Amino acid sequence: MPTSLLKQVRNAFVVLTSCALVTAALSPALAQPPIRMIVPTQAGSQADAVARAMSQSLSKNLGQSVVVENLPGAGGVPGTQQIVRAPKDGSTLGLISSNHVINPFIYKNMPYDALKDITPITVIGTLPLVLVVNPSVHANNTKELIALLKSKPGEFNYGSSGNGTVLHLAGQLFASEAKFNVSHVPYKGAGNYTTDLVGGQVQFGFLTLQTVLPLVKAGKLKAIAVSTAQRVPGLSDVPTLAESGLPQYNFDAWLAIVGPAGMQPQNVTQLQSKIKTTLQDKEVQEQLAQQGVIVSTSSAGGASSFFKAELEKHAKIVKQAGATLN
Repeated sequence: MPTSLLKQVRNAFVVLTSCALVTAALSPALAQPPIRMIVPTQAGSQADAVARAMSQSLSKNLGQSVVVENLPGAGGVPGTQQIVRAPKDGSTLGLISSNHVINPFIYKNMPYDALKDITPITVIGTLPLVLVVNPSVHANNTKELIALLKSKPGEFNYGSSGNGTVLHLAGQLFASEAKFNVSHVPYKGAGNYTTDLVGGQVQFGFLTLQTVLPLVKAGKLKAIAVSTAQRVPGLSDVPTLAESGLPQYNFDAWLAIVGPAGMQPQNVTQLQSKIKTTLQDKEVQEQLAQQGVIVSTSSAGGASSFFKAELEKHAKIVKQAGATLN
């Protein structure tokens, strides 16, 4: 080989090697396989939107890419089953919802234990629910609505996105706390339910804050109260149910990040810290606010206690509702 050509080959090799080293130094995430973030709901769902809002910033904070993977169906059971069966090294995480603590009481045959088979990492935040009525209902506050429901039994129905969903259980808890009887109409999904609530086929029920805000603004629904212990942004003039004569009422949906059981404590602590940093990112906060999420990160220990308390609470409500899916 001519000397000049040999030099050109050597120079090219040096350049390519240098570029590879620089790329590896600047982008350590490229040297590692991506972390799977399993979301047990369909693409476009609220949980999916939250996972994708977090993924880019979380990838940066971890120095490792995070890939969101949707595994929907059966209330999130099949997707969660993939989480609990995953390696215990932190390479697979799951972003789960309140359904996780409801499913054990509405499905007779669960393929995993909702507490023993997961490692709670952190609760991301809560999703406030809003008690709304169709404008044709002559009630403008909780006291008037309860009086109306008691005075005309059988005349009003409340709807939800399905048996055993948080919207169903929020309504059941409301009826139980206020001591009235009312028929529940379950729908296959929040879309059809919301359409019929606006149309007056069902007269009242609970919806997520994200869904409610534009409908209330347009005069298509009336916001009566919020389900949470505190009032919520965007509806600061709407009282809580606790303020409205039901002091024990406190119910919301939530989202959390978990891994399979048996993860190393130091790994869990590191993940919790990186997720907390991610949730402090201004852009992430803005995107989560658009989804109606009130951010409230917890420690891993705090998440474990939260899960236990939520299981106990939902066991009672599901029993009252008589909800079952198989």
